[in-house]
Amino acid sequence: MGELESDKHVEYILSIEKKKDDFDALLMEHLRINGAYWGLTTLDILHKISAVDPDEVISWVMKCYHDDCGGFGGNIGHDPHILNTLSAVQILALFDRINVLDAEMVSNYIAGLQNEDGSFSGDMWGEIDTRFSYCAICCLSILHRLNKINVEKAVNYIVSCKNLDGGFGCTPGGESHAGQSMLFRGEQDSALAITGSLHHVDRDLLGWWLCERQCNDGGPNDGGLNGRPEKLVDVCYSWWVLSSLIMIDRVHWIDKDKLTRFILNCQDKENGGISDRADDAVDVFHTYFGVAGLSLMEYPGLKSIDPAYALPVDVVNRIFFGK
Repeated sequence: MGELESDKHVEYILSIEKKKDDFDALLMEHLRINGAYWGLTTLDILHKISAVDPDEVISWVMKCYHDDCGGFGGNIGHDPHILNTLSAVQILALFDRINVLDAEMVSNYIAGLQNEDGSFSGDMWGEIDTRFSYCAICCLSILHRLNKINVEKAVNYIVSCKNLDGGFGCTPGGESHAGQSMLFRGEQDSALAITGSLHHVDRDLLGWWLCERQCNDGGPNDGGLNGRPEKLVDVCYSWWVLSSLIMIDRVHWIDKDKLTRFILNCQDKENGGISDRADDAVDVFHTYFGVAGLSLMEYPGLKSIDPAYALPVDVVNRIFFGK
């Protein structure tokens, strides 16, 4: 089966910061705060977050903050968005530095994005997606301010996106997608789990739809998961499908050994990093979701990650229990 090349992955993540002028880095400039969250969380799961300077990270994150509205942009000078705001709050949580935030301002920004039907817009331009519902609920929960929104309406909107096959779409009537069934990290289920609303989910029907995402082609990508029927497997769904299955107590319905082997086959064993599929180019996004997926399957030597908050369990315990 091979082993997780932890040291190589740490070196790969740390090297990304030194390549800010590369073409790939420029293409991802608008996602830099998301990339920081993916990379830093991976380091924490690998017990190596001490390799970065917390003060330097926090200083940069706060430069992405818009004090006129309370949201965070994807990089310095970029417009605020709910996706980036969640990543910023998660990064601050990793370092136990949420206290640097004006939590009231940030929570007011998020609450202001809720629409009359309970859905959330991503930013001032109004795009609606259940991913944004997850971001809002997760972020406000971390900040202990879920009371800022109409939770009942938010839950009812998510439930309205449920389809006959048990999965969830981005909007009512949208095609079921594994990323939505968790809700941007298995998002729908995560949002419902955080709000204590998983009773709205048909666990067997959704569990069956999710476990059918595992592909068995006998090749190098055997055992991987896809996001929708007839689509290619992708390492990122190792997180989105698994996290949902764990929250609905149906993770035993997939072959964990095959999935573990698939993720390990997607490693660059020389330079570090994990790709979407075997022999493709690596990136920090798939490196995070690959390592996080292995953590969910209790791979030896990794920190446990919380399937709802997409943060290490010790960080979540510190937020809610002061441990």
